[in-house]
Amino acid sequence: MNRIEKIVWDLAQPVVEQADLELWDVEYVTEGGQRYLRLYLDGPDGVDLDACERVSRAMDPILDEADPVPDSYIFEVSSAGCERALKRPSDFERFLGSNVEVKLYSAADGAKQWVGTLLAYEDGDVTIDSGGERRFEKKQIASVRLRMEM
Repeated sequence: MNRIEKIVWDLAQPVVEQADLELWDVEYVTEGGQRYLRLYLDGPDGVDLDACERVSRAMDPILDEADPVPDSYIFEVSSAGCERALKRPSDFERFLGSNVEVKLYSAADGAKQWVGTLLAYEDGDVTIDSGGERRFEKKQIASVRLRMEM
């Protein structure tokens, strides 16, 4: 988490908790030459558009006052989604036994993408069952996301 994301996390956390939701992630990225500041939310009954709008409206004056982002940006608030990224140790603990997709920086055994059941997470290393147990080191992993099977 970069400095801006950390500041925004700290600003957003009480607002999101007051809405009886969970702050899943904060993302500050550049895409197509445009900067985006995104809040991803979760809740016991999911997150609907009204909840996102309430949090967005509550955050607008807070972000204007704190001014944590030096450049212009687009602010978005959305659900973390059913195929959310797992980043923190607590994310991995919460979803042990779930189906995940692991994307690697470089191919391992001819593939850069692996799908399987999340078996373990230890110091950034991820172990899945993908027709056999496979362990990926933290330095190999580009991302890990939940994966919904249809």
